[in-house]
Amino acid sequence: MIAENINTTENSVTLMRKVSDYAQFVKMRLASLVVLSAAISFVIGSNELGEAINWTKMLMLILGGFLVTGSSNGFNQIIEKNLDKLMDRTQNRPLPQDRMSINESFVLAAIMGIVGIVVLWVFINPLSGILGTLALILYTAVYTPLKRITPFAVFVGAFPGAIPPLLGHVASTSGFGEIQFQAWVLFAVQFMWQFPHFWAIAWVLDEDYKKAGFRMLPSLGGRDKSSAFQVLVYTLFLLPISLFPVLFGMSGSISAVIISICGILFSLQAYKLYNDLTIESARKLMFGSFIYLPVVQLAVMIGK
Repeated sequence: MIAENINTTENSVTLMRKVSDYAQFVKMRLASLVVLSAAISFVIGSNELGEAINWTKMLMLILGGFLVTGSSNGFNQIIEKNLDKLMDRTQNRPLPQDRMSINESFVLAAIMGIVGIVVLWVFINPLSGILGTLALILYTAVYTPLKRITPFAVFVGAFPGAIPPLLGHVASTSGFGEIQFQAWVLFAVQFMWQFPHFWAIAWVLDEDYKKAGFRMLPSLGGRDKSSAFQVLVYTLFLLPISLFPVLFGMSGSISAVIISICGILFSLQAYKLYNDLTIESARKLMFGSFIYLPVVQLAVMIGK
């Protein structure tokens, strides 16, 4: 009886570790943020079309979007397994620690990618499946290898990173799928947001990134005034772009107030980084970016 209890406990621990490893492999928190962005845009698109929310399509969007994002993150870790061993932030991931083999990881990532694209294509519309495929390819085959070559990788990575709101809006349309002007507006907001977001992360992790040869900050000097200036400029440009949904009638005056307040506070964080060039200021900007995007998108959604 005691032996059976011990075996049961060991099996439970092993299962929990495997679940934890898979959560790390798909980058659960990042994937959740991506799916949230797509879901909010789906609601915005449905409202613009004057239609009730199709909860079945919403669930399929969440499922398909999560699987494609998890697949992209998984392939990224397969490609960067040996590089992840060099960085403090990533060396305890399941692949560098050999808790997952390359074969297991590849099969898991491939299944997630294929199933996710099929879900988007079949249960939503073909254009959604195409956008999911494009995001997967751009992230894994273009952005990932560029990270060690040029800071331009951030610009390239901003395209697949901004596809979720575009995909969410397209998912609300019928037939083959349609990219409406409003979808490009939502795309533009998330596209511009990624520059201060990624550069804030790169500032905090610059020393760790250098161990793997990643060049993520915009200036060759790294944590210098030039990099901080570019962070500030892109953050300032983000505010008027974030107001595009209001300008084009996608949302109302309450949204404009919320977005403006968020933009001013976010810009002040960027100015603080420009002023003192400290890791602490960059960390505050990084956390500010995590708050900024969902708040702005929710403001657009509820402010119509």
